[in-house]
Amino acid sequence: MSAAVRLIVGLGNPGAEYAQTRHNAGAEFVAAVADRYGSPLRSEKKFQGATGRISLGGADVRLLVPETYYNGAGAAVQPMLQFYRIETSALLVVHDELDLDIGVARLKRGGGHGGNNGLRDIIRALGGDAEFGRLRLGVGHPGHKDRVTGFLLSRAPQAERRALEDAIDEGLRVLPDLVEGQWERATTALHTRSRAPQKGVD
Repeated sequence: MSAAVRLIVGLGNPGAEYAQTRHNAGAEFVAAVADRYGSPLRSEKKFQGATGRISLGGADVRLLVPETYYNGAGAAVQPMLQFYRIETSALLVVHDELDLDIGVARLKRGGGHGGNNGLRDIIRALGGDAEFGRLRLGVGHPGHKDRVTGFLLSRAPQAERRALEDAIDEGLRVLPDLVEGQWERATTALHTRSRAPQKGVD
């Protein structure tokens, strides 16, 4: 059994202009958790983010969507971990992933930031400690690095939106296992059922 999840952080950018953009997939996931378990997210200045609290399987789990912009997420995550005395190993960061097809969700523990500036800033804020969990939500890749920024900050077509929503649902399905610390079980279930959608006409 690995560390049980006690803080779920969803990466994204604040403001209506960024709503439902690919880069806000992580924030959408946390909003979906808050909605499913009846805990509205509320802006909390001391944590520089929108926060919530749920009870899942008898465990107390905190939710956070940083309002610092994506690349400054560490300034929200570190104070919340410290205030609630949550170990880094009990942190789950949810983020969009260029290297996964749209609709695919994957779990990972530890490792580097892989070029993701939100993860980079969180690792920096935690003094280099990268031993936290990640839920990676595939958004696909535009095909060329020069197009990445515009791609991430734009809204996906409807068919891709549906696929992303499916990936979020898959993440929600394994969340109880993660809160129990059953990482292997959650990873196996997610990797078995989460699949890239077949190409088709929208």
